[in-house]
Amino acid sequence: MKFVLANWGSRGEVEPFAAVGRELVRRGHDVSLVVAPDMVGFAASAGPEAVAYGPAVEEVIEPHHDYFTLLFSKPWRGQELNRLMRELADPIDQCREEAGKTLMSLAEDADLILTGMNYEGIAANVAEYYGIPLATLQIFPLRANGRLVPFLPAPAGRALMAAMEHLTWRGHRTADDAQRLELGLPKSTGHWTQRIAERGAMEIQAYDAVCYPGLADDWAKWNRHSPPQRPFVGALTLELAADDDEDVASWIAAGTAPIFFGFGSMPLASFGEMVAMIARACAQLGERALIGAGSTDFSSVPQFDHVKVVGAMNYAEIFPACRAVVHHGGAGTTNAGLRAGCPSLILWILPDQGFWGARVKRLKVGTGRRLVATTEKTLIADLRTVLAPEYLDNARQLASRMTKPAESVAVTADLVEKFALSSRN
Repeated sequence: MKFVLANWGSRGEVEPFAAVGRELVRRGHDVSLVVAPDMVGFAASAGPEAVAYGPAVEEVIEPHHDYFTLLFSKPWRGQELNRLMRELADPIDQCREEAGKTLMSLAEDADLILTGMNYEGIAANVAEYYGIPLATLQIFPLRANGRLVPFLPAPAGRALMAAMEHLTWRGHRTADDAQRLELGLPKSTGHWTQRIAERGAMEIQAYDAVCYPGLADDWAKWNRHSPPQRPFVGALTLELAADDDEDVASWIAAGTAPIFFGFGSMPLASFGEMVAMIARACAQLGERALIGAGSTDFSSVPQFDHVKVVGAMNYAEIFPACRAVVHHGGAGTTNAGLRAGCPSLILWILPDQGFWGARVKRLKVGTGRRLVATTEKTLIADLRTVLAPEYLDNARQLASRMTKPAESVAVTADLVEKFALSSRN
């Protein structure tokens, strides 16, 4: 069978698709993985054919982070917020037509399109035009529900998410209808998520239901069918080995279990200053620190005896040997920490990261704080909180109930295969 897997975004958004794509290729299928231009190399390394669409992530990542940093700290600065919104939205919007044409060319003889949050409406229109099955993959509860927003009663949270969906549709309606008109499809009468649900698309939930108590019951009506429409599969990851894994494991084994610190693609004013603050905080607590720099140049950061700074690492291999994980709240890193049974401190910038921070706090396996509000004093206090024995106990209990990584990938591949076949009948 032929599968088109399309999701524009950073590595955290692409890796789940790459994991599914790799498994489908292993099973002998024809797979095209459609990603941002600067993610093509990473996507191709997983095995599928990689195709570029949309702008480079690096074009929008800084205004994206700047927008939400300002929104949550100085929301009254409307002009600057509008400027940042244009800077992050314009490159994506300007590539909508090109993204649609790319998907049209790839999907003409496809058996199924699997897509994610970004450019989801475009993929839905293409699937509708060709009359082929559509599946979506969501790394947190994206559809309107009463469990995501922790500070609101369930009905209010559901209504708020529905209202946000409506505003999103109003903002993209002109572009959405332009594509639909070009394809000979009727004008939209609501958000594309409504059309997706009405067409019976499969909406794969790539996280564990245990992380959102009550959500499985709320969505039970979607999963009474075979195959289910909103199945929970657990987080999807490639679990890639890294060059420094052996060195990191040796360093860990030579002393007490460290606390991991990592910030993904989050922009830091000064990585060196962050390393120094982490070193001081850990020194006061008598802890060692393992800092994942990712792609950040750390050649000139200060050196400390109780701190090790490395580039990429395999979280699945390293996290189980850590006392706790401190990170930005990306879905992939969050789930890796939870699966390892580690308490989490999430220092977030973006809303979805804040939701994960609130989620680990609600599950009593960690806590969260905005990155820009973090000081040495708050870091020490938050570390003391998550290092308490009850948090470790809770984290280990939660880990025992989560889906194993290999099972998550296999189940997801099974689901998309069966959904594509069932739609032929």
